[in-house]
Amino acid sequence: MKRRWKTAVITLSDKGYAGEREDKSGPLIQEMIEEEGYEVVEMILLPDEQKMIEEKLIQLCDEAKMDLILTTGGTGFSPRDCTPEATLAVAEKNAPGIAEAMRYASLQITPRAMLSRGASVIRKETLIVNLPGSPKAVKENLEYILASLPHGLEIMKGLIGECGNEVKKKS
Repeated sequence: MKRRWKTAVITLSDKGYAGEREDKSGPLIQEMIEEEGYEVVEMILLPDEQKMIEEKLIQLCDEAKMDLILTTGGTGFSPRDCTPEATLAVAEKNAPGIAEAMRYASLQITPRAMLSRGASVIRKETLIVNLPGSPKAVKENLEYILASLPHGLEIMKGLIGECGNEVKKKS
């Protein structure tokens, strides 16, 4: 039986927050992960303001106790892009393999993938993954990592050992 991972999706976009652009990436993420059995309990739209992003990430990890947070946008070279900095600022552990895998997969499609600065980290018992902002890149990146996320979440939560054996979590 699949676990229903408690998930938040955050779109980071000044124009989206101001109502000047429709958010297409956040709903796409929601659709893709709900098809895999994840439970999206928060859909959030924020501007590219590092302090605001940090505060929301901390609240979602520490108080709402999300299992997974997927962000979209703010990972490029634009002067206002600050999603990786906010993500790294709240991190307790780095989980670089996920972001590296997405860049690797994207590089098979476009050399511009090297311009992505997305991060992947752990805070408490929450995995935070930065996805790109465009729907096309979101789809390509999320498809690449989606199959591996449940195993990582189970290990992070102490539900299985690294060899895949179930373990009983201490209360």
